[in-house]
Amino acid sequence: MFFRGTGMPFLCDLIGFAVLIIGAWWIRKPGALTIVGLIATAINFALGGGVQFLGFTVAAAFFDLVVAGIGYKRVFKKTSYTTSMMLVAIASAAVAGAIIGAVFMTGAPLLAQWGGVAGWAGLHMIGGAIGGFIGITLVLALKKRKVAVYNESSNQH
Repeated sequence: MFFRGTGMPFLCDLIGFAVLIIGAWWIRKPGALTIVGLIATAINFALGGGVQFLGFTVAAAFFDLVVAGIGYKRVFKKTSYTTSMMLVAIASAAVAGAIIGAVFMTGAPLLAQWGGVAGWAGLHMIGGAIGGFIGITLVLALKKRKVAVYNESSNQH
């Protein structure tokens, strides 16, 4: 609805990357964020969303690979490390935007209006930056409140 009303693609990125950052902090397992992306894609398709959402699916897997490469525990060890998740969110949003622009929007007037694939990726990067900020803010607030992550919680034996 937001996209139809504004022609701006970043609301999905805003929500998606905030959720991926919180998921990375909470779960801290390789592959989990890819599964989150797959679940979001299934929900999107069930609700009648477009095939271009597959760009987010790939971006979620990219996000997962980058964070796993850095190290799930390391990236949330210090506040300064946690804020680096902003760059991961922005880069992942660029991946989504580039895939959507190159694969699903070829020849679309809206793509040309925003400067082609690079412009479309840039719009998605805005959503990644906003979503990254929201996700990081929420994670830092949860850490400050000493909320235990999944593998640190008392329900595991």
